[in-house]
Amino acid sequence: MSPTPQQPQVNLTQTADYRESYANSVQVRVSVWDFQLVFGLASSETPDQVNIRNHQAIFLSPQQAKALWNVLGQNLAQYEQAFGALSLEPKSQGFPSGPVN
Repeated sequence: MSPTPQQPQVNLTQTADYRESYANSVQVRVSVWDFQLVFGLASSETPDQVNIRNHQAIFLSPQQAKALWNVLGQNLAQYEQAFGALSLEPKSQGFPSGPVN
């Protein structure tokens, strides 16, 4: 039997240009080499028009995209267990219906 490898110690630091921002829109673009996540802010002044202002694009390798998918799935399951099921359909009447992206 082989011994279980020890997990390395992970040290997190923030670079001088580290920023946090909010996004209520994410677009996923895929190529053979990578996944691109484009984050933005969606707003609607009228029921028939949605404006999206993109502000950040993040490129991930396919392996990192799958790791992100796994960790998001685990965390969403824990969130729903604690707070209830999430719905992707907006509840307000002023926002157009359709897929969330």
